[in-house]
This record gives sequence, C-alpha cells and structure tokens, in this order.
Amino acid sequence: MSDLSSRAETLRRTLNRYAHEYYVLDAPSVPDAEYDRLFQELQAIELAHPELRTADSPTLRVGGQPLPQFAPVTHVIPMLSIRTETDVSEQGALAFDASVRKELELSDSDSAVEYAAELKFDGLAISLRYEDGVLVQAATRGDGATGEDVTQNIRTIKQIPLRLRESEGGAAVIPKVLEVRGEVYMRRDDFEKLNARQRELGEKTFVNPRNTAAGAVRQLDPKIAAERPLSFYGYGLGAIEGWVLQPDTHSSVLNALTEFGFPVCDIREVVQGGAGLVAYHARVAVLRDDLPFDIDGVVYKVNSIGLQRQLGFRTREPRWAVAQKFTAEEVLTTIEAIDIQVGRTGALTPVARLAPVFVGGVTVTNATLHNQDEIERKDIRLGDTVVVRRAGDVIPEVVSVVLDKRPMIDVLGADLFDVKHVEQYPAYRLPTQCPVCGSHAVREVGEAVTRCTGGLICAAQRKEAVRHFASRRMMDIDGLGERYIDNLVDLGYVNSLADLYRLTLDDFLEMKRRADDRDGATPESVKAGQVTTKWAENLLVGIEASKQPPLARFIFALGIRHVGESTAKTLADWLGSLERIRHAPAPLLRLLPDIGSTVANSLAEFLAEPHNQQVIDDFLALGVTPQGEHVPNPALREKLTLGALLAALEIPKLSAARCNALVVSNSSLAELSSFSLGRLQDAGLSKDIAQSFFDWLTTPAAEVLLQLDTLRTDLLAALPAAEAVPQGVLSGRTLVLTGTLPTLSRDDAKAMIEAAGGKVSGSVSKKTDFVVAGEAAGSKLQKAEELGVKVLSEEDLIQLLG
Repeated sequence: MSDLSSRAETLRRTLNRYAHEYYVLDAPSVPDAEYDRLFQELQAIELAHPELRTADSPTLRVGGQPLPQFAPVTHVIPMLSIRTETDVSEQGALAFDASVRKELELSDSDSAVEYAAELKFDGLAISLRYEDGVLVQAATRGDGATGEDVTQNIRTIKQIPLRLRESEGGAAVIPKVLEVRGEVYMRRDDFEKLNARQRELGEKTFVNPRNTAAGAVRQLDPKIAAERPLSFYGYGLGAIEGWVLQPDTHSSVLNALTEFGFPVCDIREVVQGGAGLVAYHARVAVLRDDLPFDIDGVVYKVNSIGLQRQLGFRTREPRWAVAQKFTAEEVLTTIEAIDIQVGRTGALTPVARLAPVFVGGVTVTNATLHNQDEIERKDIRLGDTVVVRRAGDVIPEVVSVVLDKRPMIDVLGADLFDVKHVEQYPAYRLPTQCPVCGSHAVREVGEAVTRCTGGLICAAQRKEAVRHFASRRMMDIDGLGERYIDNLVDLGYVNSLADLYRLTLDDFLEMKRRADDRDGATPESVKAGQVTTKWAENLLVGIEASKQPPLARFIFALGIRHVGESTAKTLADWLGSLERIRHAPAPLLRLLPDIGSTVANSLAEFLAEPHNQQVIDDFLALGVTPQGEHVPNPALREKLTLGALLAALEIPKLSAARCNALVVSNSSLAELSSFSLGRLQDAGLSKDIAQSFFDWLTTPAAEVLLQLDTLRTDLLAALPAAEAVPQGVLSGRTLVLTGTLPTLSRDDAKAMIEAAGGKVSGSVSKKTDFVVAGEAAGSKLQKAEELGVKVLSEEDLIQLLG
C-alpha cells in the first residue's frame, strides 16, 4: 500500500503538470497517448483503492455523481460587482481617472495614477478556494454575498489547477488559504464545434457562448459539464490566509496567479493616468473582433493595493475600479413577427422575431422591444427594416426603423385611377390580456411596463410564485428547494399555489422518477429497486407544518405586486382578517398608513381577478388557516370619515377640503347620488368642478358610493371601544436597526418592536424616533448622530420594552 500511495502521488503530480503544459501554456511535452496511459494507470489504482483518491486527482475531472441541488456558499469576502461606464468615448476613461484623483486629493502637479488595465470577459464569475494548495470548493457569485457550490463542475475544467503549482522556494510560498476569483467562459471556436455536434445529433443548438458556459457550470450532473468545452481566466483574489509574500499591486497579483498555475489573459497592461486608459481602450477596440472569445468591455483598476484600500467602496461598488464598454455593432434586418413574452414577475415584453443576421460574433434572431413606449417612440411595426445592435455586446435591441424601406400597399381611392400608397401594417399595441393565462394585463400610472394580474394562476409566473410562497419569510416550507419546485411545475404537479397542499407521497415519488428519466440520471439504487421515501415524507411534513401561518405572512406569500412584508403587516394590523383584506376596495386601502394609490390599485386589481380569489378559496378548503386574526384597528374609526372616503376615490378636481364640504351635512355617501348640479354649487363647488363631479355621478363608477357606505357601516360595527384597547410602549414611534446586536437577531428585534406598537424603517430621517445600533453600525448610525436622533443599544431597547 505504501508503494501504491507513492505511485498515485507521483502520477497525480505528473498528470497535473502535463495538463498545465497542454491547457494553460499550450506547450505539451508528451504525446496524448502517454497522458492517457498514465491517466488510466491512476484510474485503476483509485478504483481498486478508493481511499487513495485525493481532492487534487485528475480523475475527478471526468465528473462525479449528479447532485439533487446546489448547496449555498457564503462568500467570506463578498463578490461585488464593479461600476460600468457606459460612455464609450475617451471621456469615460478620463472621468474615472478624474474621480480617482479627486478621492485621493491629488493636484494637477501630482504624478499620474498607475492603473492595471485588462479585458472584461463575457462569462460567469467564479470563486475558487484552495486550502494548503488544494482546490476544496468552487462557488458562483450568486447575489454577491451567497453563491452556489459548483465544485464538481469546476473540477472538469482542465485549465483550473486542482493543486497550486509550487514556485521557487517550495511549498512554503503557497498560502494556507487562497481564494482566486475569475471567469469561466467558452471560446468562440469551441462554441461553434459544440453547436455543430448538437446539429449532427438533431438536438437544440445553444444561443451564445456566455449562456452556454453559465448553464454548464450550473448543471446538476457534472458529467454533462465535463462534456462542455469550458475555459477559465483568473483576475483577482478573495479571502487570503498565511500568504507570506503577498503582492502589493494588482498586476503582481496576476503574475503570482500565473506562477500558481492559473491561466491569466496576457492582453493586460500597466498604464499611467487617464491617457494610458484611453490608449488601452483604443488598442483593445481594434483587437476585439479577432479575439478567440467574447468580451463586453475592458476593466481599469488602480494598481496599488494600498491605494485601493484607501479609496474603499461606494455602497457595493469599489471606487478604485470601473468597466468601460465599447461601441456596439449595428446591422440591418427585418421584423418577421412580434411576440409577447411573459416574465416571471408578470411583465409583458414585446420581442421582435428577426430575419437571422450575424452581429457581434453571434447570429441574432430575436431582439427585445422593451415596452409600448419604446415601440411608439421608434414607431416599430411588423415588416419593418430595422437597425439592430448588440447592446453591451450581449442583449440585441432594435435601435431604429429605416422608414424608406417600410412595406407599403396600393389602395384604390374613390376614383379608379386614384391609387394611394399606404403603410401595410398598423401601429402595434400590446394586448390587454395575458397571452399565457388570459388575465387582465394592466399598466400602472407612471410605469412603462404592462403586467399580467393573474399572479396565482399564470403559468409564466408559476415557478417564481411558488419560490416566493415557500420561502422562509413567507410560508417557510422546509426543504422545498428550487430543483423540486422546477420539477413540480415542469411535470404538471403544481398548476396553482394551492396544489402544493394537494400533493401526496405518490406524487413526489412519481415526480422524482419522471425527472430522473427525463434527465437520464436514474440512480443505481433505484434501478436495483431500492426507492428512498424519507425526502418526500420530510417535504410533506414541511408542507403540513406551513398550514397555520401568521396572517401577515400569508398575505406577503401571495406575491402581490408592491405588497411587501411591511405592507402585508399593515393590512393585517389594520383590517385584522383575511376576509376583510380580500374584499377591501382600493379607496379603503388608500386610507391605511403607508399605502398609496399604486399599492392600493395593485392589490385591488390582483384580488379582482376571479382566478386569484379561487386560489385563496382553495387554500382555505385545503386547511390553510391564517393565524392571529382580530378585530380591525380602533384607529380606523378616525380614518373612516365620509370626507376621507370620498377623497380616497381620487375623483378629478375634488380636493380633500372640497370632499369634506360636500359631506358635512350627510349621513352617507350614497346621498351624493341624488345631488343636483345646483346643490353641488351650493355646497361650495365652482361651476366647472360641480359640473365635473355631476358628470362623474352619472357614470357606473358612482356605484362604488353605495359599496363604501356598506363597508364603512360593517367596519365601524366591528370596531371595539377605543378606550378598551391598550397602546404599546412604542405606539406611533419609528425605529431603525443597524449593525449586529449582541443577542437579538434582526428579525427578533423587529418583532419585539412591532409587538410594542412601533414601526421599523430601513432608513434614518427626521421622523425617526430611535436608532438601535449594534456592532459594525455604519452610515445609519452616522446619520442619526448628524440629525440628533437618540441612539439605543440592545440593552436600552430591552429596558424600554420592559
């Protein structure tokens, strides 16, 4: 065994060296047959003695067992994005240099700032973690704070070292921990070969290299990832421990990465000042069409790491780095059709289907038209010849219409000899119904996007709706992860949110079997007749346990546009029951604190859809019972005046003062329906305003007056006596939480404050009563001190709450 272990170690080191020569240096020292011979010898040893396989074994590059889902990875140092400079002229680079000099307080007489300039690759950002020189984890960027563990897939990329190469000085120069940040991408020639293979197999071709690379990295089956020709470039660092000779410039960091065995793009330079950045941008602009891979700009970084620390960050972006784009390529093509795509949030996006055209290294057949305003601004119609650009070298868009080429037809006038040339196609209008589910499509005031209102039943929004519904801060269905949700929806087991509560053990097991058959990933244990059920039983327990959510969380879980956690709590606190909330008209909702017209209209439109009401009925029938229902908030009595309700109707020209004057001697809103034009003027309205309101009273919209009267009567009857309701010690107070508290989580502190009648806000203003500050409190604490807002510790808060 000692001899075998030594031989395996020798083989690993030799094969890793050969792979680096072949895939990184492009200078192989042995024939492929010799590499294959040694690889097979190592495979045989590890097959006979699995305990001899280590994390740096080249045999891991062929892919392992499929995963049920990706595990989350919290980045020790966040993977933050950098700001993009969209000014593609030299002024964009000069403006960045000027901002750096200003932050460093440099005068015109001070020397130029030194920058490291490099390419901005069009791929997927990855963080590689090495411990004692061995790759132990690879994670995607995710949201910057948390990514996904894709280690199995990343090991299949032969350019990425499984063990860091030892440079001069031996193993001591290798850090204890080294996180290398870089980009996984696909070369253009590899992409074309992959698509050629797909066509030969009669399978669907891929759209572009970037999406193909990203999809390969996020394959749950690493064997599929191993079949995709992925490449890698390193460009930075994350967490570091025990690096004795750590570089003090970014360019030196990149040099060190090459010594450790990473491929680093050699189209990089160290330049001086803004003039150097401008020159680099111009040089790369000439080169980019001939590059073997796609880029979407260049990146400038202050070279000195000491100056980088001095410059720091602006919100979540470094002040010491910027990406600058290039002028996008443009071509002519024609619009053959206009389709509507419904996004996961219900947004209706018009998409032009184009005659295929090659632009920016990719054949483009589709281009977004964004929204109705953009279509009208550019006057885009079916059949038009248009200028197409790959914006940022990624997303195709229609820039303009070539009107001289617009299709025309001949139309005979009254005179047979009078032939008129008219445009063949009329102006395009977005549909008023969702093309997926048929629900109303509405465009909110002040918004450019038209959206489907069928949130609970629209197939296009289904996966996102289920993810939102099941999340921790909503219904908190334990174990219902993304992969299960995708399969439940894709295979037809969940067609509405209520279907989650109809699922059985047989449904889950059948879903798993069908998904495995579809993906060609049936486990050997299943093939042998061994079917595990514990996972499905746990999911059913999690679903059952979610059936009694707090009312506010249930409302939040429905995924109603503009109704977030705070708004859902306001609805629950003030109206008290699901029944009152689901039947509340927009005017009543507008009277509640922090609920404006946009939120009120969105909520009312959502609940006006019969499909959505049916799903809520289904929830109740299936045993979902919101907890904590109570009588309406007594303070609602002050808001339910006739004048306030009339003003909440937002009738044109009727101010709050005029509404109060109109109802001063009335006992109901319905009485207004019988007002004559003269009586309206007697109530103090000017002639034109009286006429406008009189005209409104004759429309069907005025029927809402009777509905509001009935609703007001019912609510007032349900209210408790004002004096019977105790007030919390923080009633009417606004608090802001910042930093990390010693013992309380942010959620716990928020719940305690709200239970005492207070409100938790996300920002500090003059209206803030207290700021509760913990460790590492940042700008919110500083602003509180500037405004003179009282600052509390966790102990102070607990004492205040008694």
